[in-house]
Amino acid sequence: MNKYIEKYKSMSVQARAALWFVACSFLQKGISFITVPIFTRLLSTDQYGTYSLYLSWLQILTIFTSLYLYNGVLDNAMAKFKDDRDRYISSMQGLTLVIWAIVCAALAVLYPVLKPILGLSPVFMLLMCVEMMFTPATYYWMGRQRFEYRYQRLVAFTILKSVLNPVLGIIFVLLTTEKDFARVLSVVLVEVAFGGVVMAYQYFKGRTFYYADYWKYGIRLAIPMLPHYLAGMILNQGDRVMIDRMVGRSEVALYGVAYSVGMLAQIFVSAVNSAITPWLYAKVGSHRTDEIKKTSTFLVIAIAAVAMLLMLVSPEAIYLFGSSKYADAVYVIPPVAASVYFIFLYSLLSFPQFYFERTAFLMQASLIAAAANIVLNYIFIGMFGYVAAGYTTLFCYIVYAIGHYVVSRRVLRLENEGTNSIVNTQAVVLVSVILILFTIVVNFVLGYRFVRYGMLLLLMIVGIVNRKKILYYIAAIRNRK
Repeated sequence: MNKYIEKYKSMSVQARAALWFVACSFLQKGISFITVPIFTRLLSTDQYGTYSLYLSWLQILTIFTSLYLYNGVLDNAMAKFKDDRDRYISSMQGLTLVIWAIVCAALAVLYPVLKPILGLSPVFMLLMCVEMMFTPATYYWMGRQRFEYRYQRLVAFTILKSVLNPVLGIIFVLLTTEKDFARVLSVVLVEVAFGGVVMAYQYFKGRTFYYADYWKYGIRLAIPMLPHYLAGMILNQGDRVMIDRMVGRSEVALYGVAYSVGMLAQIFVSAVNSAITPWLYAKVGSHRTDEIKKTSTFLVIAIAAVAMLLMLVSPEAIYLFGSSKYADAVYVIPPVAASVYFIFLYSLLSFPQFYFERTAFLMQASLIAAAANIVLNYIFIGMFGYVAAGYTTLFCYIVYAIGHYVVSRRVLRLENEGTNSIVNTQAVVLVSVILILFTIVVNFVLGYRFVRYGMLLLLMIVGIVNRKKILYYIAAIRNRK
């Protein structure tokens, strides 16, 4: 233990911050996933469906009320205006509030027309607008803490907020029969409490509501990325909105819980992405792009294996997270778990585009994928029900990954990197085909526990036999070799 403590103390502040940020992300998502089984049992499927729909619209509309000014724009600004960060963030809060007021006023005026599309009562829309007013302040503060490596504050803030949210939610839900309203209200109150304090603090520090140069800077960088953000959000959240309109509110809950279970693999992917990003920068920065292939092949296989493992325990996972009343949703998990693999694949393939600042394809690909998802959902949800949404999502991510592969090859050729791909094409194609076939076949064995457990055991044996290779690649990534 002393050895590990000394090693931790010898780490740079950047390395310690990165370690805590990853741990914090795991903890935040872990608490969120752990509490899902509680709320699925306390709320009816119709009530949980309303809560899921609320979250979907919240994420979509937040793009318009904030322009995501606290995403990539903030990181650039922290570097560009390093001597005036307080005033920049204070003025961005002012800009966000103006945009929020305009969008929410438009929603209020157009609500009678939009109500059939939104599917939410006025009180839920009011709560949503209140939440969207305060959350940007929190994201501005968190973004700055990450940029300045102030991990102690961020970890404490995140843990307190992550714990208070479900605890208050459980208390509220138990006190009323309007459980969907109670759950949403608990979320909004926590966001207002934390966001309100942070907003006041940042205004006090910056003492600026309007600063023309900063407003112009933020809008100039944010507007071009808006279609990309919106398309990505539609791809992630649009399924539930369409299921609500085409099938029913209870089906939104079934799909939402199954989607959350399928996305459990994303926790592993997020950790991998956090670990390999510095390694990728080191390789490409030293013009050793061709050396990425072996490790990327290992990562692709590992992510595919995790997705397969999750598919094989789908019945147990759906019961754990949603109880027996969500059992029919088990068939959504395989395609969603497979989607996580292709999400990782396209994020890996898109790295050269970000590194060499050739990101024009991102917007085009996002718009095409979102449009395809809407059209396919309209066709297949109507024909086969809500389960079809999982497969339309998978198809769109496959197309997205193929598009990034083609563009990535072109970028690497233009930059004369000595290779036309950062992945072993044949290996990736083989693994992808096997995963897609596995996704289809596993549906026929979900009802046969011993068959599933046998396949699960086989995958685990393969992992144990290849443990030395696994440890080798993990060490290579960690040491940036």
